[in-house]
Amino acid sequence: MDKSFYTSNRQALQARLENDAIAIVCSGSAPRRTNDEYYHYFADRNFLYLTGVDQCDAIYFSTPTDEALYVPPEDAMWERWNGERVKADAASEISGITNVRPSGEFDRRLDYTLGLGKYSTVYIPLFKYTREEPDGKEYQLAKYIRDRFPHIIIKDLMPHMKALRLIKKPCEIEAIRKATEFTREGILAMMRAAKPGITELELRAEFLYAIMKAGASGPAAPPIISAGKNNFCIHYHDHKGVAHDGDFILNDVGTPYNNIVTDVSRGWPVNGRFNERQRLLYQCAYDTSEYMFRIIKPGMPMKDVDGIIKKYNYERLKEIGLCKSWDDIGTYMWHGGAHHVGFDVHDVVEVTPDTPLAPGMIFCVDIGIYVEEWGIGFRLEDNCLVTKTGCENLSASIPRSIEEIEAVMN
Repeated sequence: MDKSFYTSNRQALQARLENDAIAIVCSGSAPRRTNDEYYHYFADRNFLYLTGVDQCDAIYFSTPTDEALYVPPEDAMWERWNGERVKADAASEISGITNVRPSGEFDRRLDYTLGLGKYSTVYIPLFKYTREEPDGKEYQLAKYIRDRFPHIIIKDLMPHMKALRLIKKPCEIEAIRKATEFTREGILAMMRAAKPGITELELRAEFLYAIMKAGASGPAAPPIISAGKNNFCIHYHDHKGVAHDGDFILNDVGTPYNNIVTDVSRGWPVNGRFNERQRLLYQCAYDTSEYMFRIIKPGMPMKDVDGIIKKYNYERLKEIGLCKSWDDIGTYMWHGGAHHVGFDVHDVVEVTPDTPLAPGMIFCVDIGIYVEEWGIGFRLEDNCLVTKTGCENLSASIPRSIEEIEAVMN
């Protein structure tokens, strides 16, 4: 991404805030894994959306008339052990922020600014997936401000970030196209390597090798790759199974490019040939997906994407005799059919069931079918870009029909 992308994102954010409001966004830090070992650092996506700087323990700080980026200072000994930190001039070049300061100066700047009496509100992104999560830097800052400056109003920045991240800009769309090229190579590698007796771990290795050889920095999220009975764990990450003849392979994978990610699912028989039941179920999912890409267009309520997927697929499953009534659909479809994609695999955006689709939205069209009594579970998931007149399947180049998959595998 060019720095103009991040500059325009910050300008759009500032335009949404009150004239006496401050915004603070932290890049985050890696949690400790065990003893003196830490998990690999993964930057906060809102921080990246605003700055593009992939550096732990950094802070973005803005007032209506000023902005600054605080990054850890150069430290030769620390960097000898842990790797090079982003330098001030590089951070400025990436983000377009001219005022880049050592992170040790942030506390003093915060106290001074809040003590001026000019600002009534501080916006901080406050998000926890579960209440059990420990307080991160943002929650610690919010508590400090409430205690030290009780007259200051703390507001959640997340609603504004969600609104900004909903519609993708042209450079984001191009990034997901590039990321899809990497994802395609990884899925093709797994299809070509698949054979009875291969382990899930080997398939995972094929995927990772192919995407990184193609130029990806790694997977967008921990790859979901399973076979046989393991397909019935929706978010399966153990990779301990073996694919036997007759098993179906499920994968739900993606790659990043410029911090924009793909999320694509494919399923195929490990022996390369669909048997009768596999063919019946896969064709139901494929026909449903093709139908959705024909009808999705601007103005359609977001809830209709999921609703129509379920209803259309139900009719297909009823035609093959699997569903007897609508009450059966929950037995075979276990999850929703759409979620947004962007800086996150499950992107954080402002959307309700009644939100109308608009050009620039990118979300998954995800048809999952799980028939435990047949031992077949899979999903067909593609990235959908809403255009001015309809939509585009951004991952259509990744083999998805029965004929395309069998051609790759045989």
